Amino acid sequence: MRFKSHLNSLKEIRQSLAPYIIALLTVTISLLLSVLLSSLLKPTMFMLFFAAVAISAWYGGMEAGLLATALSTVVIDYFFIEPLFTLFAYRIDSIVHLCVFLIIAIIMSCLHRQLRIFQQRLEKREKQLQVSEAKFRHLVESNIIGVFVSNSNGEIIEANEAFLKMLGYSREEILVGRVRWQDLTLTEDLALSEHSFLELEATKIFPLQEKEYCRKDGSSISILIGGTLLREADNNQEEVISFCLDISKRKQAEQEREQLLKREQAARSEAEAANRIKDEFLAVLSHEIRSPLNPILGWSQLLQSKKLDEVQTAHALEVIERNAQLQAELIDDLLDISRILRGKLNLNIRPVDLGLTIQAAIEIVRLAAQAKSIQIQTMVSTNIVQVFGDPSRLQQVIWNLLSNAVKFTEVGGRIDIRLERLDSQALITVSDTGKGIHPDFLPYVFDYFRQADSTTTRRFGGLGLGLAIVRHLVELHGGSVQAQSQGINHGATFIVRLPVMPTQILTKQDSKQPEQSLDLKGIKILVVEDDTDTREFTTCLLEEYGASVTAVTSASEALITFGEFQPDLLLSDIGMPDIDGYMLMQQVRTLPPEQGGKIPAIALTAYAGEFDYQQALRVGFQRHISKPVKAKKLVEAITDLVGVK
Repeated sequence: MRFKSHLNSLKEIRQSLAPYIIALLTVTISLLLSVLLSSLLKPTMFMLFFAAVAISAWYGGMEAGLLATALSTVVIDYFFIEPLFTLFAYRIDSIVHLCVFLIIAIIMSCLHRQLRIFQQRLEKREKQLQVSEAKFRHLVESNIIGVFVSNSNGEIIEANEAFLKMLGYSREEILVGRVRWQDLTLTEDLALSEHSFLELEATKIFPLQEKEYCRKDGSSISILIGGTLLREADNNQEEVISFCLDISKRKQAEQEREQLLKREQAARSEAEAANRIKDEFLAVLSHEIRSPLNPILGWSQLLQSKKLDEVQTAHALEVIERNAQLQAELIDDLLDISRILRGKLNLNIRPVDLGLTIQAAIEIVRLAAQAKSIQIQTMVSTNIVQVFGDPSRLQQVIWNLLSNAVKFTEVGGRIDIRLERLDSQALITVSDTGKGIHPDFLPYVFDYFRQADSTTTRRFGGLGLGLAIVRHLVELHGGSVQAQSQGINHGATFIVRLPVMPTQILTKQDSKQPEQSLDLKGIKILVVEDDTDTREFTTCLLEEYGASVTAVTSASEALITFGEFQPDLLLSDIGMPDIDGYMLMQQVRTLPPEQGGKIPAIALTAYAGEFDYQQALRVGFQRHISKPVKAKKLVEAITDLVGVK
């Protein structure tokens, strides 16, 4: 290492002394040549020394030139100016000659210095230009972006592989001048491109812009393009170099992002609308639940005061029953909607005579229609029109449509209901002369929780569930329902279409079903209910029909009772403290038959969901009846079970 360092030091010393050695050598050579050629050069004795100064200044710089100038002056004075071999010149002309030589030599050294500096700068710029050209060529040949050159006519005369691949053209097509940028530009972008070229002529720069280019196969490609005036060629023709980048993926991503944003905004709007509808529904639900409670509680308090006469008492009981029935219907609608939303609404399919179903539905709403002096006109086909369906659910459909018509029809109005057969479909049409439906609301009339008017000033009550239930029930039967209205105060028409039964399997449906005996005499029933009021009511109801009732308040008491006597039927609540109805039923089913393990059992509960129904059957109940219950329905269920015991 030390030897190498020593060599490097010597090399640096030699390089630093080289200019001065060159100056010394050139002056020495000039002296020798001048001596040898003195007879020929006598008039121009200084010429060779000018060469020595020029060579020294060129290769060694100004310092070497000045050294050569000084040495040449001394040599000339010593060897060629009389008196010879002395540095003192006494003649004026000799002194002038030396001064002129000295001045010219110094000027030559300065000029050579400037020339050398200029040459170094020129070499440096050439190297920079070569590096820049190499970088640009590398950029073009790397094909990262498309590059093309066009002339003043718009013909593309050069292009790299990236551009050719981008547009689908071959190099031969480019070289023969068949491709012009005007042909690549879409019609709608031509005006923008021509404006950009006018700006190019003014500023020498083609501004960046996004546009569509037409590929050779006719498809379009999104590009980002910019350019600049390259040079002025011969014949005053200008060439433009352009750079283009394929941004199709970016544009596609932007479009997808915009679509996603639109979908998100639409989803947000739908969520906000759904949230608003939910709030409106809850407000209406609260109103519809509380409203019947007011007359129920009010008349109950008046009845307890015992200050009402017989007529007022009868009216109070009628009001209480009607409003309790309204609440029961409201709860039934909510349960139906819950089953519909969970896909748990089941149908008991059998042949149904639609004519009889319509008559039964009319009987339900007749009193309400008579109270408003509304005429119900019925036009039913003389031919029996039967469908496969659930008779109670189909009656619910028609009753909902008729009750809506009665609700929204003014006093003295008219309701028309028509049943006819059209090919393989049964058409039920319910039309009225009532309020009608606003055109803006018509598309949403069958939506869940939607009401045309949910404000506090609305004239008509309800939760807005009836028509949603109608649509779902009709669709479960393979049919469709449609609403029509000319607008507010022009009435409304609902058309239900149902597939009819094939003619060969039509059955005669008797309008009068044989009534079942509702006598419970001799039947021993064990009632398990933790709520005192419900327990006392159920006991009283069953005893009215002749049953012998034992009522207990918990499942534990019920299990003890099984050891004391054997009831014919178990009627149990589900929601009870400590041991609920499900757990009670499971324990009962583990008992031997002689201790009541096979006893018929009914779950009488406020848990009225489909899951609750299935769970009750799973643990061993034969029936699941939801509260509030009608006396007839409960007694019929009891007689059915005890009758098949």
